[in-house]
Amino acid sequence: MEKLNNVNLENLKNFEEKIKKEPSQARKTQIVEGQWLFENEEGQFQSKIKFEGGEVIFKSDNPTFLGGEGKLPGPMQYCFFGLVSCYTGIFANVASQMGLKLKKISTKVEVDINFSKVFNLADLPIMEEVRIYLFVESDEPEEKIKEAEREAIERCPAVYTLKNPVKLLSKLEILK
Repeated sequence: MEKLNNVNLENLKNFEEKIKKEPSQARKTQIVEGQWLFENEEGQFQSKIKFEGGEVIFKSDNPTFLGGEGKLPGPMQYCFFGLVSCYTGIFANVASQMGLKLKKISTKVEVDINFSKVFNLADLPIMEEVRIYLFVESDEPEEKIKEAEREAIERCPAVYTLKNPVKLLSKLEILK
């Protein structure tokens, strides 16, 4: 197993080859289910997240200004964690595929959110600006690292979702 920057290059290459042979293999469905907690001291919402190696329970609590207790990360913090971890992971993959040896990668996301629409007070965009900061320590050529960063922005699924409209289908089932 060949690894660089804690990225399993063999797995990446094998999946890429699989997609080349059978393009439909590139499609994966992600499913997350959860429930609102009506009387729970440990937040307002929880979800059992299943993944290849097992499962974990995520819990969230809205900040106090949105009716929660602010005792756990809020839903938007999980959203931005997803963004920053996806982007960082894609950058690490791209840099590793380019053969770039990295010493350290850290990432920060800052988001300006306007909650006026949440309270039906104004029809303004909820997310005004998303800023992602990538900090890389490496002895590799600066231009190569910048190239990897440009590629990561183009390839990252979470960044794509922010930059492009994605079809949303909402269904309501009323249970009695």
